[in-house]
Amino acid sequence: MATYTTATAVGEREDLSDVITRIDPDETPVFSALKKETGNGVFVEWQVQELAAASATNYVNEGADATLATPTATTRLGNYMQISVKDAQISGTLDAVDKAGRDKETAYQKVLKGLELRRDIEKSLHADTARSGSDPRKAGSLSSWISNVSVGATGAAPTGDGSDLPTGGTDRDLTLAMIDEAMQAAYTDGGQPNMLVVSPAKKVAFSDLNGGSVATNQINYTAPREAAIVGSVSLYLSDFGQLDVVIDRFASDDRVLLLDSDYASICTLPSRNFAVSELARTGDSEKFQIVTEWTLKVSAPKAHGAVYDLN
Repeated sequence: MATYTTATAVGEREDLSDVITRIDPDETPVFSALKKETGNGVFVEWQVQELAAASATNYVNEGADATLATPTATTRLGNYMQISVKDAQISGTLDAVDKAGRDKETAYQKVLKGLELRRDIEKSLHADTARSGSDPRKAGSLSSWISNVSVGATGAAPTGDGSDLPTGGTDRDLTLAMIDEAMQAAYTDGGQPNMLVVSPAKKVAFSDLNGGSVATNQINYTAPREAAIVGSVSLYLSDFGQLDVVIDRFASDDRVLLLDSDYASICTLPSRNFAVSELARTGDSEKFQIVTEWTLKVSAPKAHGAVYDLN
């Protein structure tokens, strides 16, 4: 007599877990680190004031008349608001049926679309995009604002006002001297970058660099255990300040960014910051759209640095 098994039996219930595993990363380190502000127009403007150059010959004769100098005018900068959206249409049936891992499908999709929209903004910050007022408007990305840069041979820095992008040069291997060059330039102009933003590939390259000013990790064990090898560097102590090494999956492999989080922010229009709108029904389905109207405000472009043209 044959054994009666699950292969031939009828009525076994499905064993579907109520936990949905999401593998795609949702970290947005640059977007999260920058300050959040509100703008009031599609072209957000701000002013930067520079002091007159310091003088080592500031001495005059006793009783001398004043020599009136023209004050240094402010520099007026601006960036365009960019509209980024995510939307979905969910059938009434899908909302009503019993589902594993979530209750109402529309609510679940709103969470996912919000995460996707934030990832899109993070990716946009790393893209090479000059500001544009033509429809669709585009916000100038980080590379259009940072002018204190280290570039390869024949490469050139952008103007630093969001209107253009760096010119590509000869590729080279990352060195600490390149980071120091950009860090020194930013420091000289009044900034003090605190984030070294790197791609996963460039994080490996950075950890492999050898230099006296690299602070390496140490592990102290309180009980006997297997020996561990630490090959990661998460902090760089330069001559001009401390840089926290931040891995960003959306960063480009051909560059590293030195950002001063005090002098950059994300601006959004009122009521347009991840605003959820229920769209009109045209049948047996729910429709919604999430809208963010945002721009990158780099309040002091010279406070940041970058190293471009990396292998």
